[in-house]
Amino acid sequence: MNIAFLYNVRRHYPDPNNSRSQLEADFDDPPTIKIMFGHLQSIADKVFPIEADEKAYSKLYRLKNKVDIVFNYAEGIYGRDREAQFPAMLEMLQIPYTGSSPLTCAIILNKVRTKEILKNYHVPVLDQFVFEDSHLEKFNLKFPVIIKPVSEGSSAGITEKSVVNNMTNLKKQVAYIIKLFNEQAMVEPFLKGREFSVAMLGNPPQILPIIEPNHQILPKEYLPFDSLEVKWYFEEEGHADYLVCPAGISLKLKKRIEEICLLSWKALDIHDYCRIDIKCDDNDNPYVLEVNSPPGMIPPESSMTSYFPLAARTAGIDYKNLLKKIIETALKRYKK
Repeated sequence: MNIAFLYNVRRHYPDPNNSRSQLEADFDDPPTIKIMFGHLQSIADKVFPIEADEKAYSKLYRLKNKVDIVFNYAEGIYGRDREAQFPAMLEMLQIPYTGSSPLTCAIILNKVRTKEILKNYHVPVLDQFVFEDSHLEKFNLKFPVIIKPVSEGSSAGITEKSVVNNMTNLKKQVAYIIKLFNEQAMVEPFLKGREFSVAMLGNPPQILPIIEPNHQILPKEYLPFDSLEVKWYFEEEGHADYLVCPAGISLKLKKRIEEICLLSWKALDIHDYCRIDIKCDDNDNPYVLEVNSPPGMIPPESSMTSYFPLAARTAGIDYKNLLKKIIETALKRYKK
């Protein structure tokens, strides 16, 4: 089997004090890409690495009759719908690939559109306001609220400053997000309840062991949510007891979360694998925050805290076999 490996390279580690560094938060650094490439080599006859930049299309075109499938780990470059770019190219070239369709990828990147669709399928999501500028006359949510960029992942733009308790700070943070990312800012209620991350694999999907961050051990200066500071610094400092997998939850809550995730998968027409982030209110009512497809897949040699591989390891699936399962799952779709 010959595989093409599509990826984006990050040159700057995300820093809450360096706004520009957050623009590459969804990408992966060169050592991580090298390790992923090595794992793919162990399960394929030949692997063609292709950085997902402006030159990638011509490389894919030349390889279209030489590869059996593309492992699509690309986030795309430029534009609000960038995650649809490479699935669309691959569809046009008629090359099989892992992951969801161009339409699904474009929708999932946009948190607002995702929530609108999920709401129509009766999936619980939070109320939201979306702003293109910092004029907030129509705003009427109760504080505290959290401000997020509409179309970013990996906690980009979501720092400890994102949670605000008054209109002055709200306007300031909305303006900051719009200027930094050149996209809309989304405002929703800030929930202080439990948080879960749910990895899903297969068609139909198997739900892997649920992950719960243990907010109780966070330093006092951190709020109970997956901020950039927590995700990129606190987690990576090696706090082994922070990510609990499987989460210690009641059967009732587990069943409810699984129902919500399966319904979300169907509503968004997801393929092969994804990760869904859930947040609860004070009464343990779960809400979908966002959907990640493709999810982060950092190998354990680089990080032991990458959520999807962590859930897979807990299920007894090592990293090499996880990649193999994703590829086999995708290939089965094309053989139907």
